[in-house]
Amino acid sequence: MSPRHIRHTESGCLAAREVLKLVGDKWSVLVVSLLGEGPLRFTELKRSIEGISQRMLTLTLRGLERDGLVTRTVFPTIPPRVDYALTPLGQTLQEPVRALSAWAETHREEIQAARDRFDGKDAKKRTARGAARQ
Repeated sequence: MSPRHIRHTESGCLAAREVLKLVGDKWSVLVVSLLGEGPLRFTELKRSIEGISQRMLTLTLRGLERDGLVTRTVFPTIPPRVDYALTPLGQTLQEPVRALSAWAETHREEIQAARDRFDGKDAKKRTARGAARQ
């Protein structure tokens, strides 16, 4: 059945939007991907994700935990040790995340070339508009 023949229901669209909002940001995808290799501590995650702030990692982990994708286990040591791991539900995201990552890697250069072409056209239009105003 082609995508044109799939009946889009309001509840189906809402569900898709909610899931994409949940895992569609770059930080969630990276966290899910890293935790797919096994449990990690907060500091290990932070060191592994270039550019993420402590606050953003905290918010991302809380969101994933709230949605049942990640578990947080506190060990009674001094200082307390906290491990994060994917739940069985979170594990089901591994295949789609890997597929998306593979697609992005395969098409990265094509996407960049398209952006460069688009940005070049846009710059030419701005230059032409500026010249026309003078």
